[in-house]
Amino acid sequence: MTATGVNDTLLVLGGHSDIGMEVALRLAEGRRVVLAARRSHELDDQVAQVTAAGAREVSTVFFDADDLASHGRFLDSVVEAHGKLGTVVLAFGILGDNARAQTDAEHAVAIVHTDYVAQVSVLTHAANLLRKQGSGQLVVFSSVAGVRVRKANYVYGSAKAGLDGFACGLSDALHGSGVSLLLVRPGFVIGSMTQGMTPAPFSSTPEQVADAVVRALARGRARVWVPGILAPIYFGLNMLPAWLWRKMPR
Repeated sequence: MTATGVNDTLLVLGGHSDIGMEVALRLAEGRRVVLAARRSHELDDQVAQVTAAGAREVSTVFFDADDLASHGRFLDSVVEAHGKLGTVVLAFGILGDNARAQTDAEHAVAIVHTDYVAQVSVLTHAANLLRKQGSGQLVVFSSVAGVRVRKANYVYGSAKAGLDGFACGLSDALHGSGVSLLLVRPGFVIGSMTQGMTPAPFSSTPEQVADAVVRALARGRARVWVPGILAPIYFGLNMLPAWLWRKMPR
């Protein structure tokens, strides 16, 4: 396991994220916690919760994931203001509207930009920073939607597929550097992003995903599926012929 401690800052990129918040609550005790979001002025409830979870100090900062040019400066400013980074959680992203994205190229690109391009940018800057420190943990959220992309959400799924591949390669590149990367592959998560949608089989909650993340970090894992049963299921689904896969409803 990568050496991190209570003296290292926990940075959550996506302070409004259900999963990001649950991870923060589980890792907060005794630590400095920074919640970053575009609407950072609307994080009072989250600050109160993380403080109640035992954080030594909780701060909020403005962060625009889509502003790629700001990422390097942003991370440097967090270190300057709050000290060495121990864990960086990338919890931002959008689901988008796949039906609209099939005909609206601008919307399709917006989904891919936030869910893949922006993540690549942040991960590259963060990995460089943590390498210089010689320690740290990165937490990245892929999805089973990217393991084999389905027609029902192929734009979002393609972004997650790209992110999954990038994160796997970066994890290997970080080996031996003192920096670790945990790639999380959840199934359908019942939360604010999926509100109004019918849950898929083997769904989980943000709390369950966060529990799996914390366990995996403690064990020094590189990848975790949530729930774990999805790993063998998708091993089998990847064997389905294309004509049958096209019939999958979601």
